[in-house]
Amino acid sequence: MANLCQAEEHWIELNGARMRYLRAGCGPSLLLIHGLLGYSFSWRFNLPALAQHFTVYAPDLVGVGLSERARGLDYRLAASAERMLTFLDLLGIESVDVLGTSHGGGVAVHMAALEGARGQRRIGRLVLVAPINPWSRHGRLWARTVASAPGRYLFRHLFSRLRPLHPLAHARMYGDRRRIPAGTAEGYLKPLRIPGTLDTLLEIAGGWNADLDSLEQAFNSAAGVPALVIWGDRDRAVTVKSAPEVGARFRSAELVVMKGAGHLPYEETPEEFNRLLLEFLLKAAA
Repeated sequence: MANLCQAEEHWIELNGARMRYLRAGCGPSLLLIHGLLGYSFSWRFNLPALAQHFTVYAPDLVGVGLSERARGLDYRLAASAERMLTFLDLLGIESVDVLGTSHGGGVAVHMAALEGARGQRRIGRLVLVAPINPWSRHGRLWARTVASAPGRYLFRHLFSRLRPLHPLAHARMYGDRRRIPAGTAEGYLKPLRIPGTLDTLLEIAGGWNADLDSLEQAFNSAAGVPALVIWGDRDRAVTVKSAPEVGARFRSAELVVMKGAGHLPYEETPEEFNRLLLEFLLKAAA
């Protein structure tokens, strides 16, 4: 069991770009999609527990993490969702549960919407952790500023100077900063040092508000997929007030608000998060 739970690194080519992913465990397939400045590192406290029950795939989305930075690639949510569906195709995965957090939650919803539009049902269940959504306005002003010509110029010239401040910004994602695990700051800074990361972030920012607007229809199209929606009640990134709106979009949904947790409950309170996740997935599979 210990060997099965040990994550192995793999690489695959998607749309001409090399994407890194981790694979661990055996059993039904479970795909983990990280948030905007996250990567497979984000799931370091969840993979061992999940791999005891599932074959877990944890990619670094193209353009971020340790995957290739690809110029000219479409980084909008729908395009990212298409790449993840191609990923399933290439690995021959015919049935999968999908967990997406924050920006990755938007990718997961679009995956389910695209599958539904094509009459496919590979995605059995969705787990959405504080997914970006049109009912939370957090980030819209930031995106408009960074996407403007002056904003892009300023952000491009300040990026290397702002990078050391990332640990402070990341700390705001926690409900209780005393729960930040050792090594977290260095782990998240590692991919930010890779050339081309800034270009990816600017591309994502440029389409951010249009992506949020597209999500309402995507949620409606994914309504038939059973969902678990998890939020921290101290989330400063995507307002917990939007959680009921997200949950209401699904015909079958469970909404759990974790007290004292911030935007990253899978990292801040992993034992409780893993318990909630496995209760949902294993109960549904029974």
